[in-house]
Amino acid sequence: MPTIVKTPSGTWKAVIRKTGFPTTIKTFRLKKDAEDWARRAEDEMVRGLYVQRAPSERLTFERAIRRYLDEVTPTKRPLTQVGELRRSVPLVEHFGKYSLAAITPELISHYRDARLAGEDRKGKDGMPVPRATNTVRLELALLGHLFTVAVKEWGLGLTYNPVLNVRRPAPGAGRNRRLDAHEEAALFAAVDRHSNPMLGWIVRIALATGMRSSEITSLRRGQVDLSRRVVRLVETKNTLPRTVPLNAQATALFKKALTNSLRPIDTDLVFFGEPGRDGKRRPYNFNKIWLDIKRAVGCADFRFHDLRHEAVSRFVERGLSDQEVSAISGHRSMQMLKRYTHLRAEDLVAKLDKLKA
Repeated sequence: MPTIVKTPSGTWKAVIRKTGFPTTIKTFRLKKDAEDWARRAEDEMVRGLYVQRAPSERLTFERAIRRYLDEVTPTKRPLTQVGELRRSVPLVEHFGKYSLAAITPELISHYRDARLAGEDRKGKDGMPVPRATNTVRLELALLGHLFTVAVKEWGLGLTYNPVLNVRRPAPGAGRNRRLDAHEEAALFAAVDRHSNPMLGWIVRIALATGMRSSEITSLRRGQVDLSRRVVRLVETKNTLPRTVPLNAQATALFKKALTNSLRPIDTDLVFFGEPGRDGKRRPYNFNKIWLDIKRAVGCADFRFHDLRHEAVSRFVERGLSDQEVSAISGHRSMQMLKRYTHLRAEDLVAKLDKLKA
């Protein structure tokens, strides 16, 4: 039988001692609440359904996310680590003081709606600035994985993942931003005027090969084989290595990069940056320069990743098969490849004219 005792502070403590279970204690403000909980908990023990929920009731979300960032995030790729650190900030602001056991699907739904409505961010006119649907989707993904790890590995007594009962925002429409001849000429002229020639080489290589920014800037000299005209990528977004063929233009650009007379002897990076405070050289970070240049030439809405979209679309327009394009770009499914391939309707007109009626 449970034992109910009154504490010196006036609260009521329920104590359950049962063979096969650790001594379980919980304190309540009212005696009736203590009796109800003790009766229910003992009944669950008899039926083999009892779950020790106290750890999840004591652990706040702020401490839980800190543990996740310390134990789980370091096992992921560097870019993912940076993203999770950034996404954890609004989650802590909203859920930080709640215990894990107190976070319900209703609370998560309210967070989703508030972020999508921009309630926590105001524009210059004082009006809310909504968050992008993909931003909220990634935040909910982080929250959901934290609960998955807590349920499966941390032994906190959580019985389910509340994020699984919350509707995710629909993904935004895929981008359809193509680069026209005038924009291409303006961008290339602007990057060529920059004092560091590596910027121009990187932009042209991205358009010639369809490689991602991180794939290009993290390249080591041993990954570039000019004799076979290929680049061997070890770490990619989908974790699968791939070999990217180089056309004549990309081969010439890599040759310039590898024979760069300004290359320091303390790095093996093809595109290197200045030493950091710790004295280590990291990949060339050109993000701020790129943002300034594209605004200056009137292409503020053109992202660097759009160069990859443009490259893949041009591969298709030049007659490469889907299998050949996916081998170059690294897309694992034809459906994903289709999202990144946007053919110009005007380029299809001539092909239609050639078809026989």
